[in-house]
Amino acid sequence: MSSIVNSKTNVDPSLHRDDALPKHIAIIMDGNGRWAKARNLPRTAGHKHGADALHRTLDACLKHNIDYLTIYAFSSENWQRPAQEVSDLMSLLQHYLHQELQTLHENNIRLRFIGDMTTLAPDIRTQMNDATTLTARNTSFHFTVAISYGARQEMVRAVRRIVESGTTAEAITEEMISHALDTTDLPEPDLLIRTGGEQRLSNFLLWQSAYTELYFTPLLWPDFNEAALSAALLDYAGRERRFGKAEA
Repeated sequence: MSSIVNSKTNVDPSLHRDDALPKHIAIIMDGNGRWAKARNLPRTAGHKHGADALHRTLDACLKHNIDYLTIYAFSSENWQRPAQEVSDLMSLLQHYLHQELQTLHENNIRLRFIGDMTTLAPDIRTQMNDATTLTARNTSFHFTVAISYGARQEMVRAVRRIVESGTTAEAITEEMISHALDTTDLPEPDLLIRTGGEQRLSNFLLWQSAYTELYFTPLLWPDFNEAALSAALLDYAGRERRFGKAEA
């Protein structure tokens, strides 16, 4: 990932306002399979080009002074896909970690993973743990990968943690649940982008996105680039966030 910028710079002068940019962007990367099918290519080709789109998006986030990026890489429902496709996706993840980890670390980027790690193969878990440990003290940018992740399952795990701690039902608070989630030390997303034309959350960050601004684009994920991210940021900058408050 040699194109990662080493310093953050403002890009679009219309986004200079202090509250114009989101601090945390979440992305549902949809459309790899349809992109490949439209070109008579195997689905694996779509996933590989999707990885290229992720490179571009990470670069663009750094250039636009975004602090946090969380991507939906592999859902808990994706285990139902054909075994060969699942195997290809896991191999792509391992290749990405092997090829890009040192570059991420050298650019002071913290990498972490959320989801049900017990469903992953031991060698993948080891590689992910090593990556998490290596980058744990990095502070320039926070890159989170949701893998084998489902928001409902995450909430079940959170409730179990609270119950196992001996907390009584009456003592449970929203803050306590938030701290028990996989995203405990991450801010809630300001902006959630979904590519591919679908307009749903698909079991992604349901608790955390209660007041998140949603942005849907028909662009298939492998075609996503800096211009597409800028369009989403400009749309976000034009919104008034009220977090449930009545309009003034």
